[in-house]
Amino acid sequence: MTVLAELPKPQNLTLLTLNTQYVLTWDWDQTTTGNSVTFTVEYMAKYKMKMKKNWSRVCERTTRTRCDLTGSDLHYLGMYVLRVRASAGGVNSDWVNKDFCPDKNASLGPPSRVEMAPVGNLLDVTISDPMTSTQHSMKEHVLYLYYRILYWSRSDDPQGLKPKVLDSSNNLVTLPELEAWTWYCIMIQSRYDYYNKTSSYTEPQCMQTEGDTPYWQIFLYFLVSMMVCFLLVLLPSYAFFRFYRVLKNTFYPSIQLPAHIQEYLCDSSPGSDMPSLLAAVSEAELCCGKLTICSEVVLLEIHVPPPLSAPPSELEQDSGRHIRQDSGNSGICSTEGGSTQQGCSCGDQDRPGSGFLAETGAGQDGGDGFYAQQEN
Repeated sequence: MTVLAELPKPQNLTLLTLNTQYVLTWDWDQTTTGNSVTFTVEYMAKYKMKMKKNWSRVCERTTRTRCDLTGSDLHYLGMYVLRVRASAGGVNSDWVNKDFCPDKNASLGPPSRVEMAPVGNLLDVTISDPMTSTQHSMKEHVLYLYYRILYWSRSDDPQGLKPKVLDSSNNLVTLPELEAWTWYCIMIQSRYDYYNKTSSYTEPQCMQTEGDTPYWQIFLYFLVSMMVCFLLVLLPSYAFFRFYRVLKNTFYPSIQLPAHIQEYLCDSSPGSDMPSLLAAVSEAELCCGKLTICSEVVLLEIHVPPPLSAPPSELEQDSGRHIRQDSGNSGICSTEGGSTQQGCSCGDQDRPGSGFLAETGAGQDGGDGFYAQQEN
C-alpha cells in the first residue's frame, strides 16, 4: 500500500488593502514541491459558517501566491473568513483561514486630489475624498471621515518642522492666520478615529497668498497694457491707413489737372473719355512742314480828316501805300499802288493770330481816307 506524503500548508497569509481594494498574499517554499503547485482561495461571511453554507471560490488552481478579492463584492462593514490551500499531484494541503473585516482591517487612503487657491491674504484648500474601487467617495462607507491639514510658511519654516495643524471634515477649508504675499505649503491626511485609521500624507503643495496691490504695480500694469494695445492695435491700423492713402493718391489723386490741359489729354473722338498723352493727328499734319494760313480780310472804312500841317505832296505819296499788320506780331504785308503783286512776311507761323491791312489813298467818295482790313 502506497502512502502519499503530506503537502505543506501556505504560510503567512497577509492582506494588502487600500479603501475597497483587497489582495490576499501568502508565502510558499518552492524548493519542497517545485513549480507544479497550484492554490485555491475561497471566502464566506462569518455568520454563515454555523449554517454550513457553501464557500464562494475566488481563485482556483492558480500558480501565483496572491489572489485579488476586489471584485468579490465584499461589504465594507461585513465580517468574512478567507481560506487558502495548496494542491500538487492530486494531493491537497489543509486549509489556512484568516478573518477579515474591511471596516476594521482595510487601510484608508489619502485624499484623491488637493487644490489650493489664493483669496486675498488667505488660502482656500479644496479636498477630494478618497475613492473606492468603483470611483465613489469613501464617505459612503466611513461616515466619520475627516482630514488633518498641516501647513507652514516656507519663509519661516522651509522644512515644515513645526507646522500648524487644522482638522476639518469639510471638503473646502480656508487656512486662517496667514500673511499677505507669503508662500505656504500644506500636506493632508485622511483619518478615522473609531479604529484609529490614518492614511499617508499627500505630497507637499505650495501657494503664495495675495493682498492689496501697490499703486506702483497698478501703474506698471497700465503702462504695459498701453504698450501692448499700441503694438497690437494702433500700429497695424496706422500702417493700413498709410497704405490706403498711398494707394488712393496713386490711382485717384485729389489734385486734378486744369481743364485746358485735360482737353488735349482726352481722346478727341466723340463719346470717348479715355485719357491720352498725345492728341490724334492726321498723316498729312505729320508729314507736312510749316504752313502759313492767312485769314479772310474784312475791309473796314474809317474816315480820318487830313492833317492840317501835312503838305499835299506827302498825301499823294502815301496814297498808293498799303500796309498790312498782324496784331499777333506774325508779320507785315505791303503793296505799292498800282501793283498787282503782294509781299508777305510772317514772323511766327506756328501760332494762329489776327492782323489788319491798312490802305491809304483816295476814298470812294473822291476824298482822302483810311481803310483797314482786319483778319478774322
